[in-house]
Amino acid sequence: MHRAQVDLRQALAGVVAIPVTPFDAQDRVDQAAYRRIVRRMLDEGVRTVTPGGNTGEFYSLDESERRLVVELTVAETAASVASVASGTSAHVVAGVGHDVATAVRQARHARTAGAHLVMVHQPVHPYVSDDGWMAYHRAVAEAVPELGVVPYVRDPLLDARLIGRLGELCPNVVGVKYAVPDAARFAAVARDAGLERFVWVAGLAELYAPAYWAMGATGFTSGLVNVAPRLSLELLTALRDGDGRTAMTLWERIRPFEELRAHRRSADNVAVVKEALAQLGLCRSDVRPPSHPLDEARRRQVRDAVADWK
Repeated sequence: MHRAQVDLRQALAGVVAIPVTPFDAQDRVDQAAYRRIVRRMLDEGVRTVTPGGNTGEFYSLDESERRLVVELTVAETAASVASVASGTSAHVVAGVGHDVATAVRQARHARTAGAHLVMVHQPVHPYVSDDGWMAYHRAVAEAVPELGVVPYVRDPLLDARLIGRLGELCPNVVGVKYAVPDAARFAAVARDAGLERFVWVAGLAELYAPAYWAMGATGFTSGLVNVAPRLSLELLTALRDGDGRTAMTLWERIRPFEELRAHRRSADNVAVVKEALAQLGLCRSDVRPPSHPLDEARRRQVRDAVADWK
């Protein structure tokens, strides 16, 4: 395996941070707040960041804003790593999606901007055939052969053979972000598609990380990492060490916050994270439709959920 491909695989085997996209009072991307949040993660030890994830409100951003958050992430990551004496590398995994032409254009921009991988959002078209899913991902992967590619899988019916075949056709497909809330299904898909062929990332964050880790995942995504980077990294360490007791103790601390995010099919997923960040003074709590700001009762619940995190 080529050394660059090994590095890209290693980038996914850890905490894959999904930063929020802060907005200012004029509903523009707050660039200073965004860089501050990313820098805070990196300073705590996070080494993989995904601008343009769902926690970043990917589908509420226009194309220029999606480009901007990738560029800001690359710039902040480079600046942060340059200041670290050890020179530990950090990786940017740019989220891409929408129609095929747009996804390809976004992937090529990510390459030009200096990202290392792209995460391909599951197609939102209401009619997705197996062959069409394959064609969509091949178009992106073949457009940027120099980058690692990570399909984002949310469909519980997606055939593992499709994922395996995509890996055969596109060597740069190095990982899979699996976000189906079914650990047994994940275990079967990962083994049938290729447990060692891909890096399997638990795409439902800390709440599912211990179960998916037991089934073969070696990384997990995180939106909580915006608020409490150390908690996410401590959970990663416990999972890597096989320390189930510590992992579940951390899981219990995280659970109230993550359950607020998951409530009502994740209706307040991003709003909860941004409210916690606003309480820390790191950004405004504004979200864009179809998300909605929290009411006072929910804001108090967020405050209570993170009360002992200091």
